[in-house]
Amino acid sequence: MKFMYREAISDQLRQIEREVVEGERQLAEQEARLYELKRAGEDTTAAEAQLENLRSGQRRRDQDRQRLLSQLQP
Repeated sequence: MKFMYREAISDQLRQIEREVVEGERQLAEQEARLYELKRAGEDTTAAEAQLENLRSGQRRRDQDRQRLLSQLQP
């Protein structure tokens, strides 16, 4: 039974790690978009809000990853 529990957590951890990588990619793209808008003198309000939403999601994914890692500790 314990093996199945650890296996389920490991599966969740692999999934969240993929999501963390994807989140980092999205953050980098949004930061580049924001930079370009600023450089062009455009309004950055929406881009800044989107960036904050992405950062918030990434923080949650990082917290989930840490929680799963702690559950795998003996």
